[in-house]
Amino acid sequence: MGRSFESVRMGVAELAGRWLRARRALRPEDQVHAERLAEMAKRHASEGFAAFDDPLEAAVFSVLIEILRELDGDDVDP
Repeated sequence: MGRSFESVRMGVAELAGRWLRARRALRPEDQVHAERLAEMAKRHASEGFAAFDDPLEAAVFSVLIEILRELDGDDVDP
């Protein structure tokens, strides 16, 4: 049986948690960016995660959407 929407969302949450733990190994000035990436990964949980079977793919897609929104100057919540 394939993955459900809930399991992908949980996988993204776990992935974001690992990214937050990994930020400790970064330089202090880069830690804030790691935190932003983890938040970006979780931001689109209700919209697009049902389209993915892989939590990593869902997380990267979400981060890329957020980066493109920032580049386009769209109003992005902090």
